[in-house]
Amino acid sequence: MAMRWVKVPLVAGLVVAVLSVLAEHCWADGGGPNLAERVIWAVNAGGEAHTDMHGIHFKKDPLEGKLGKASDYGVRLPILRSSPEDQVLYQTERYNEDTFGYEVPIREEGDYILVMKYAEVYFAQSQQKVFDVRLNDHVVVKDLDIFERVGHSTAHDEIVPFSIRRGKLSVQGEVSTFNGKLTVEFVKGYYDNPKVCALYVMKGTLDDVPKLQPHPGLEKRDELEEEEEEETEVGEEGGKKSTSTVPKYKVQSGPRTPNPYAADNSSLMFPILVAFGVFIPTLFCLCRL
Repeated sequence: MAMRWVKVPLVAGLVVAVLSVLAEHCWADGGGPNLAERVIWAVNAGGEAHTDMHGIHFKKDPLEGKLGKASDYGVRLPILRSSPEDQVLYQTERYNEDTFGYEVPIREEGDYILVMKYAEVYFAQSQQKVFDVRLNDHVVVKDLDIFERVGHSTAHDEIVPFSIRRGKLSVQGEVSTFNGKLTVEFVKGYYDNPKVCALYVMKGTLDDVPKLQPHPGLEKRDELEEEEEEETEVGEEGGKKSTSTVPKYKVQSGPRTPNPYAADNSSLMFPILVAFGVFIPTLFCLCRL
């Protein structure tokens, strides 16, 4: 009789373990919550509510009339790498003349992803708008220069994975106490004002985040950078540092900066030299008289 009571908990434990494995397998095969259900918070910064092609519902900016300034300057421009129906997420933005941010309540432990959407629709060169992003006092994005990353009027997503377990926030190798609120801050730097176009927080991993459409220029730049890294590694293994001649590719978008050395003024010197050549002999003859 005692043996039967011992077997019952053992069998029950095996059943629970099998069910857990099956649940994880179903999640991996798409049987779990879809993408929209995994998103716990989403905001269209500086704009109205919007539901994107993945079913993610971005609510109207809660900072409207409270902090910073909303801008729809980008609505006049098509945004590369973004689907037509979701360009509005990159065409509107909120910026501020000082550091500002959003608070996201998180009640459950687990792995999360913060996705921040950007597009540079005003400046046409790099080093015009540069700022940091903080997550509960952890700097998770340093010196973000949107134009430098992707060029003008082009969608760019900054993706930051983090986890919350046992009252602790872990992000990029750093750990801090978590009090139930995730504070996402856009930090004022030396170059213009910090901003964000849209952002959301979801449960999951990097593989669960929808990818932006491909950008030929960015793909070419990535390929060249990979080639440079491979050549450098080969050079170091051979005991000699590589001197790659492959130029670093940059995405060119918007007007180029004028070259201050483009104008050649050497032709202006010829008339001056001729004048001196005539003046000096004439002056010599006058002195003889």
